[in-house]
Amino acid sequence: MTEQEQIAIEAAAWRTLVGHLRKRSDVQNIDLMNLAGFCRNCMSRWMANAATDQGLELSEPKAREIIYGMTYDDWKARHQTKATPEQLARYKQLSADDTTD
Repeated sequence: MTEQEQIAIEAAAWRTLVGHLRKRSDVQNIDLMNLAGFCRNCMSRWMANAATDQGLELSEPKAREIIYGMTYDDWKARHQTKATPEQLARYKQLSADDTTD
């Protein structure tokens, strides 16, 4: 596999992940953070940072629109639920334990 082929495959896998998360709006970001250590907002930040690394401009709000398929405010209004005390406690625990960031 050439480097270009690998990049194309990785890009296709990324698009599949983004599409999957758009369809699964029932999965809350805090659940993603608690289970996987990243969420849609992380993905948006990664996109914006990758653009910067390539010498391109992509703001985090615009990257969020790409990931969410709509503005972040629209997504929150339509899909985001209030985090439960258990979700927040788990997030705080994991955040305190995470020394990689």
